[in-house]
Amino acid sequence: MQLKPPKNSDKYFWTEHSIFKMRQYGLSEQKVRGVIRNFDRREEGIAKNTVAVMQPISPKTVDNKKTWKQELWVMYQSKAKNQKLKIKDNFIKNNQLKIISTWRYPGISPERDPIPEEILRELGEL
Repeated sequence: MQLKPPKNSDKYFWTEHSIFKMRQYGLSEQKVRGVIRNFDRREEGIAKNTVAVMQPISPKTVDNKKTWKQELWVMYQSKAKNQKLKIKDNFIKNNQLKIISTWRYPGISPERDPIPEEILRELGEL
């Protein structure tokens, strides 16, 4: 199944890495935006001024404890008002979110360290 790549808008700027990861994990633009809007957990990202948010896939409650088998994560960067970030020839506008990466995490990720080593290596190569 070939997913349509997301287009940059006034609210979202999609990096090539995030589009590649969306294809790899079979995620749609709508699903990624849903994770950003309705996340279950938020962590500070590894890069400067980034945030990683998580939404569990198919959560179940057993004995008053939430469990799930997989998580969706999105790492993004938000620019403060009156700041612009130049990327090649494009400008990130005020209040626009730069979607840096997306990934699926098998199981329940540990607190404070949700980014898999594989994703860290790929981001380091960029």
